[in-house]
Amino acid sequence: MSVLRIENVDKSYDDEPVLHDVSFEMERQQVEVIVGPSGSGKSTLLRCVNRLTEIDDGAIYLDGEEIHSVDENELRRRVGMVFQDFSLFSHLTARRNITLGLREVLGLSEERAEAKADDYLERVGLADQAESYPAELSGGQQQRVGIARALAMDPELILFDEPTSALDPELIGEVLGVMKDLADGGMTMLCVTHEMGFARSAASSITFLDEGRIVERGSPDQLFENPESDRTAAFLSDLHQ
Repeated sequence: MSVLRIENVDKSYDDEPVLHDVSFEMERQQVEVIVGPSGSGKSTLLRCVNRLTEIDDGAIYLDGEEIHSVDENELRRRVGMVFQDFSLFSHLTARRNITLGLREVLGLSEERAEAKADDYLERVGLADQAESYPAELSGGQQQRVGIARALAMDPELILFDEPTSALDPELIGEVLGVMKDLADGGMTMLCVTHEMGFARSAASSITFLDEGRIVERGSPDQLFENPESDRTAAFLSDLHQ
């Protein structure tokens, strides 16, 4: 059974179509990368998957369950999300940013939550920054805290929404390195990114979205070496100029 199935999803804002008839499936341990120009509906699609945005038509299934039949807190536990703007609480330390969900959603004791938070901070290379506040961390470190926070909830799927777009160029590699390690370790990931090197090396498949529609979907080799659509070829060519 697919871990994620999206069927004929439509979404509009103020009668302006953003997603139209979007359908695809993901298996466990798959890394799906969504690419496309700005305004093509990529981030909206991710937000629909964890119900930060409600769809207008179609259906989305998680492990065969229609997501509207799943309690929202349970859905957010099962589907983690890493945002482009980090979305950390500025008044909480790195450790506390992670333990908040573990205590409030999973009901862990403070001791167990802190131990788990420290484990995941170590996993993303930030064991020595547990007591640091977001303002004391670089952008790359903040994003790695965001990844640790998502991982600590033991999700079935993690959504990455342009996780490097707010970072200085020299910090992008540290975040992509963590993401590549997760992919290599079998984490199921749905990623919106413009980082084509990551897409080519880590993706199981790539979906090209344009004007809210799926233009083409295939393996990295297919899309980069022999795209079926002229629109896909033009988009990828523009990225390399």
